[in-house]
Amino acid sequence: MRSRVEVVQGDITQLKVEAIVNAANESLLGGGGVDGAIHRAAGPKLMEKCRALGGCPTGQAKITKGYGLPAQWVIHTVGPIWRGGQYHESEQLASCYQNCLELAAQNQIKTIAFPAISTGAYGFPVQRAAEIAFFEIQTFLSKNGLIEKVIKVCFDAATFKVYRKAFQLK
Repeated sequence: MRSRVEVVQGDITQLKVEAIVNAANESLLGGGGVDGAIHRAAGPKLMEKCRALGGCPTGQAKITKGYGLPAQWVIHTVGPIWRGGQYHESEQLASCYQNCLELAAQNQIKTIAFPAISTGAYGFPVQRAAEIAFFEIQTFLSKNGLIEKVIKVCFDAATFKVYRKAFQLK
């Protein structure tokens, strides 16, 4: 299964995969971080489509075309805001991965890239987020052979180091 998962440092908007995951806010109308970068790179048609989707609850996921991105699809998911871990944040983050991977499989997507969901402005502890990400990815891949490659994309070196280490321990 390790051959199907990769951790890289870079810009998710530049990856040539079938789908990228957007760590969105509940409105799906853009914001800061990876969300803003994806909206800028995809162009105005993405915003138009996201307006029509009517938002997305935390832990859920919705799919759109990639428009101006190299990726054909964008799977939007809303990660939890960290509030100390007492409000089911870990379960909500796990749900993000489960729902994104399920949407990918339903749409016959074979290559998908994820950012470090909720670890930026939403404050989720990076180590815990990495553990959840790899548990959910590996659990899904062990039951589903359609997805050939999952790439975990970390924007900065510190996050990359934590995700890379978490993956090596699995």
